[in-house]
Amino acid sequence: SSSEGFGVAEKIVLLTFISAVILMAILGNLLVMVAVCRDRQLRKIKTNYFIVSLAFADLLVSVLVMPFGAIELVQDNWIYGEMFCLVRTSLDVLLTTASILHLCCISLDRYYAICCQPLVYRNKMTPLRIAVMLGGCWVIPTFISFLPIMQGWNSIGIIDLIQQRQFNKASNSTYCIFMVNKPYAITCSVVAFYIPFLLMVLAYYRIYITAREHARQIQVLQRAGTPADGRQHPPDQHSTHRMKTETKAAKTLCIIMGCFCLCWAPFFITNIVDPFINYTVPGKLWTAFLWLGYINSGLNPFLYAFLNKSFRRAFLIILCCGDERYRRPSILGQTVPCSTTTINGSTHVLR
Repeated sequence: SSSEGFGVAEKIVLLTFISAVILMAILGNLLVMVAVCRDRQLRKIKTNYFIVSLAFADLLVSVLVMPFGAIELVQDNWIYGEMFCLVRTSLDVLLTTASILHLCCISLDRYYAICCQPLVYRNKMTPLRIAVMLGGCWVIPTFISFLPIMQGWNSIGIIDLIQQRQFNKASNSTYCIFMVNKPYAITCSVVAFYIPFLLMVLAYYRIYITAREHARQIQVLQRAGTPADGRQHPPDQHSTHRMKTETKAAKTLCIIMGCFCLCWAPFFITNIVDPFINYTVPGKLWTAFLWLGYINSGLNPFLYAFLNKSFRRAFLIILCCGDERYRRPSILGQTVPCSTTTINGSTHVLR
């Protein structure tokens, strides 16, 4: 929170923008959770367990954290007392960290699914391992949220500075100030952002390379299928569709990483830098970076669910009250077109 305050026009713009962010986060994450609960096919996919848990974490951020931050920001005053300030701050750190760790788990799950053989994926992503990973997404953040914040470990050495900023004599206003010392800033940032970020970069880089390799292999097989007379047969629909899917998946991964970095990198870079420059970062800049991170909780449903065809179909069924036009077509009687080609004396089937 900033003791500098905002003008009336700024408050109106802020309230409108923040309300839209909160509403988008609540509706989007609720829709994801309802879709998986109602759609049996979505429940069969292991990745969706992480997506539902992610949606639940982001939903709690939009319900338990954002509204109180918005009220303090607009009123320029904290009216809920010191104890609830600690609880609200602990929930903020817990839930936003849980959200980021879920994104990391999703990237690891997709890495094993795309870059490894199916048997390896089944051995790696067992129900027990998925449960352990989900549990870790919720338990690990408690060690950098409720435990140190309630014990006051984050304020060791800077208590006088915190008390000075908690109360503004000019406006007679009280603020819910969350400041961190150097050890806590480094530990919290490394656990909540830098380690997950590094794992996500490595996983998505390997996925991107694998997707491009798959697309290249399909093109090679299609070119090898040209007969001796030189006439080029049109590629079969399934291989063409797969090539487009692989290319789209690679582009989607770039969008996901770009949005994640754009939303959270400014906050966590500032979080480490601020204690080493004597806490001179302006309050309004802190506020902007914090809400930029909150926006990620509203974007996650669009990035991880709305870009998925199965989720989109489930959303349309929910929003259109079960319209039959969006039901999955029956797979009975469907055939996958295929063609054969010979490479180095062996026959390959293009499906």
